[in-house]
Amino acid sequence: MLDALQERFDGILRSLKGQAKISGSNIEDATREIRRALLEADVSVQVARDFVARVAEEARGAEVLKGVLPGQQFVKIVHDQLVELLGGQNAPLVLATGGPTVIMMVGLQGSGKTTSAAKLAKLLKGKMGRRPFLVAADIYRPAAVEQLAVLGRDLGVPVFRPVDNDALKTARLGLAEAQSGHFDTVILDTAGRLHIDEGMMQELERIRAELNPHEILFVADSMIGQDAVRAARDFHQRLAFTGVVLTKLDGDTRGGAAMSIRAVTGAPVKFTGTGEKLDALEPFHPERLAQRILGMGDVVGLVEKVQEQVERQDAERMASRMARAEFDLEDFLSQLQMIKRLGPLEGLLKMIPGVGSKLKDLDLDSRHLVRTEAIIQSMTLRERQQPAIINGSRKSRIARGAGVKENDVGLLLHQYEQMKGMMKQMGGMGMFGGMGARRGEAEAHPLPQVNAASAGFAAKRAQKKTGKKKR
Repeated sequence: MLDALQERFDGILRSLKGQAKISGSNIEDATREIRRALLEADVSVQVARDFVARVAEEARGAEVLKGVLPGQQFVKIVHDQLVELLGGQNAPLVLATGGPTVIMMVGLQGSGKTTSAAKLAKLLKGKMGRRPFLVAADIYRPAAVEQLAVLGRDLGVPVFRPVDNDALKTARLGLAEAQSGHFDTVILDTAGRLHIDEGMMQELERIRAELNPHEILFVADSMIGQDAVRAARDFHQRLAFTGVVLTKLDGDTRGGAAMSIRAVTGAPVKFTGTGEKLDALEPFHPERLAQRILGMGDVVGLVEKVQEQVERQDAERMASRMARAEFDLEDFLSQLQMIKRLGPLEGLLKMIPGVGSKLKDLDLDSRHLVRTEAIIQSMTLRERQQPAIINGSRKSRIARGAGVKENDVGLLLHQYEQMKGMMKQMGGMGMFGGMGARRGEAEAHPLPQVNAASAGFAAKRAQKKTGKKKR
């Protein structure tokens, strides 16, 4: 998401960071480029104009802090205004204190409402320990009910099916069923249309009046850009939705809807969908996104990703082995497998401050990690535990087993030795450093827990590949 915008901001702000003095002309040039970058990212014209006006006003009236370069201060102003534009702070779900929390999903057909309802149920059940209940109130799209039923079955979450082909009756009886079953969260999947029409809005208004939901979440397809913003405005005028779910942010999107919808409706973006899998729904954090746009990374988000995949006991054991220089290729393999679970390597590296802008010319193909895994798995257990015994004939056998060249095996062993030495010097921190902290304490332990050696291996392979192309 927002790769083009990040690249543009990086160029604009890099030219200012070294300035000893920021003049009126500097500000004017920078804000003009920022406005252009926002418009290219599909941010609405009025939102872009208001944003650069606030940045210019803040920059002209700001007092230069002692020990801070004016250019750095300008970056801080842009960051703060971006955070404000994106919503200020994370807006969590409103949960009922008594009885079930009712969440109503609304939006146009094809925006991802049904999938988002299932993703939200998984998030509530897994990370928040709640008992969700899905109600299929989309009586118009033939596949909607069956789709939700299949997803609910995969999640182990019950799904209430339509009654008498009546959306309002279905919603009412579904809520009653959830109450009798002592479920604490009801997620209502409503019907969408290819375009907004009066009958659709009246049906949604009747359901809202009947159920009085605690949350009305507008599901917006970020791929359609300003059309999503216009739909959001119309829905908000009729339903006064309380939050937004932005879907398909992993696609070829410029991302301007994330900024525009919040500014146009006043409703916060609460969740973003970043993939097709049911766990690809994340709470939206304005400050983290602003930092990534400005190339500052998202260390807290990276730590949280690792904490979700690594158990504390395993982390402490691994850190102890690293500190004692007992780190072997078995450990290296387990780290590679964990990295694969975290998602695309390029996305992980962009969360590390200062790394994102350096990835522009690198081909960070995830197949490099797959190839590395194949090489290690072609070794015997003894070879993984004692890499020093791998001689020429063993390299040849391993290469044949993995379907690679002997040089690839040698490169892996070289990277492993570098990593082993680095981990010993760092006292075992690396990927698992700081994992002694309890889950939920990522803010207090913002250590970049990505395997630097594994990432470096893939990056060097990519750099080598890129260099050959250039020659």
